[in-house]
Amino acid sequence: MSPIDVLLFDLGGVFVEFSGVRDLAALLRGRLSETEILERWSRCPHTEQFSLGKLSRGDFGERFVKDWNLELPPEDFLREFQSWSRCLFPGAVELLTSLRPKFRLAALSNSNELHWERNTNDLGVMGLFEVAISSHQIGMCKPDPKMYLAALDRLGAPPDAVMFFDDVPANVEAASALGIQAFQVEGVEGVRSRLIREQLL
Repeated sequence: MSPIDVLLFDLGGVFVEFSGVRDLAALLRGRLSETEILERWSRCPHTEQFSLGKLSRGDFGERFVKDWNLELPPEDFLREFQSWSRCLFPGAVELLTSLRPKFRLAALSNSNELHWERNTNDLGVMGLFEVAISSHQIGMCKPDPKMYLAALDRLGAPPDAVMFFDDVPANVEAASALGIQAFQVEGVEGVRSRLIREQLL
């Protein structure tokens, strides 16, 4: 087995707080639980197409507002939607800074142009990584194996030289199937704990 050279991270739920389910609940006319919203969100064709880069922001806003029966104009919804990528979790910058001298750091995220803009311009997330790849840029989403292969190609790294962290079990399983060491984690402390267990920190 090759020594680990690259640490590859999901963003939302790992280093970035995403408040979409909670904030969307406040916009809905009917009452749905967070579990119900998350279930519907996961099946929403508009969010999927936007994450694949196949919808413009304008078309996404119009379709989402209509389909979810929201009482605000699409342009207002898009401003709300972009803000759902809230902030970096406490300790994220410090942990990544401590890792940078020993590893190449990269991000692989199911995202979209609005959240990617916010992460880049407002939160400074992309400056923390050597390589940062979003689904909307390459037209595929995790857990599609081709997304991981695209990341390995961009990094010029074999699978066994990469360790991957994500909060979604299916994404972890897909990475593992390609020979990447992959772990499900929650937040900064989840990453830190796993790195300690793997004797990388």
